[in-house]
Amino acid sequence: MQGNALVKQERFYFDLKWIIIGAIALFLLLFQVFPLLYLIFRSFFSTGSFSLDAFKRVYSYSLNWDALCNTLISGSLAMVFGVLIAFPLAWLVGRTNLYGKKFFRTLFVMTYMVPPYVGAMAWLRLLNPSVGNLNVLLKSVFGLSQMPFNIYSIGGLVWVLTTFYYPYAFITISRAMEKMDPSLEEASRISGASPFKTLLTITMPMMAPSIVAAALLVFVSAASCYGIPSIIGAPGQIHTVTTRIIDFVYIGSQEGLTDATTLAVFLMIIANIVLYVSTFVVGRKQYITVSGKSTRPNIVDLGRWRVLFTVLVSLFAFVIVILPFLTVAVTSITVNMGNPLGPGNITFRYWERIFTRKAILQSAWNSLASGAAAATAGMIVSCVMAWLLTRTHVKGKRIPDFLITVGSGTPSVVIALALIMTMSGRFVINIYNTLSIMIIAYMIKYLLMGMRTVVSAMSQIHPSLEEASQISGAGWLRVFRDVTISLIGPSVVAGWFLIFMPSFYELTMSTLLYSTNTKTLGYELFTYQTYHSQQTASALATAILFLVIGVNWLLNKLTGGEFSI
Repeated sequence: MQGNALVKQERFYFDLKWIIIGAIALFLLLFQVFPLLYLIFRSFFSTGSFSLDAFKRVYSYSLNWDALCNTLISGSLAMVFGVLIAFPLAWLVGRTNLYGKKFFRTLFVMTYMVPPYVGAMAWLRLLNPSVGNLNVLLKSVFGLSQMPFNIYSIGGLVWVLTTFYYPYAFITISRAMEKMDPSLEEASRISGASPFKTLLTITMPMMAPSIVAAALLVFVSAASCYGIPSIIGAPGQIHTVTTRIIDFVYIGSQEGLTDATTLAVFLMIIANIVLYVSTFVVGRKQYITVSGKSTRPNIVDLGRWRVLFTVLVSLFAFVIVILPFLTVAVTSITVNMGNPLGPGNITFRYWERIFTRKAILQSAWNSLASGAAAATAGMIVSCVMAWLLTRTHVKGKRIPDFLITVGSGTPSVVIALALIMTMSGRFVINIYNTLSIMIIAYMIKYLLMGMRTVVSAMSQIHPSLEEASQISGAGWLRVFRDVTISLIGPSVVAGWFLIFMPSFYELTMSTLLYSTNTKTLGYELFTYQTYHSQQTASALATAILFLVIGVNWLLNKLTGGEFSI
């Protein structure tokens, strides 16, 4: 009888951790799951009853079909070219004795933290079909009768998307290479195979799951991008799904909002298919190629090819990274963009403008406040979730983890549109036209970046120190606060910046969620580039570039060199 009572007590034991899991899950259900489900519901019940009229109307427009085709074509080509660029770069930087590896790694990864629309602005100046600096130079050098490149084309769109999304593949593939068991490669080399043959026959097949995962990440990122298509594609009448969605929202009518919702469902379906394949199909296969023991991949000696490969990588870095950023910086101090830079064509009034104009300063403050709030709240959730995932066996912990992953994989424009439809007072909560709705949107989109950083760090720390603290009488909350957080401090700092930076300069969600008093720096920059002054936009963009470099240096110092962008 007493034994049955004990079993009954264990069966109904209430764990306080469930309250934490429930609170995180409730937040995600309220601000992520419900809005996304309502968006889908609205697309099928726009008239009050089930109807496919919205889909028929939207997909009867040839312009929308062109947008769908352009999205799939540009996303697919950016994916292919991005992986073709990223894999050899990751191998050269991570697995060979290439000169300047640390510098190149930092340079290539840094573009990951730079707003893509800054790249669009740069290539607009370089490959403009009329006065592009690079076009003019190539035409002059080779004696061409016309400009060789036109940035306002599908090719130009693919080029810019590729140059700013290949770092996603580079980071994914580099990390997988660092964890890969080198024993098969060593066996291949002992058998007499050359480094190149080993790369083709051993390394690439072992890396196949990571390469596929990287490719899918590039595809969904490029397909859901708004900044680049709006700057590069719009002037050439090359529309994508994201630009059409925002066009429909700006119409301001009920029908326009319904059409935007219907197109958003298309993006949502693509993103979820990619997320499923990447997480549940490809993700499981990745563990087959990674050793459970600590490994240090062998460094391949390039021999007489070392100098040549270093020169080629340097040339790539100059054209893809340095030249665009330098172009933006030069534009920011140019009086007349049609004339060469010289003593009479230099001014700093645009830099003075960005530090004195009230609207720009207010936008910068909004970006700083919303980014810092999203990063701080995001890291609190990230640290708690990381502890639950790596240190406990409590039931239900995978629910918020799954929801956070889904939110990260959802296109930004879909998140913003779903929040507009549900958080404007229709369902009691009204946070539209406030910074709160932006902070929530940023958290939903970027929370995973911080959480994965902390989870990775916590999984590498042996739990013996935490156990010792518990034996000394400390409760789990105090152990988490005094021991765990202290041990993973550098990762917490890195995770905070990984959420803060993209939130600080975010454009897509801000374009839909801003109000007169909540304009952000990303939206302000986009407005100046599109409607007012390209020089002022370039000054803002250059200031953001300096900020990224400064944050990278600060992050390196704060974490003792353990983390950087």
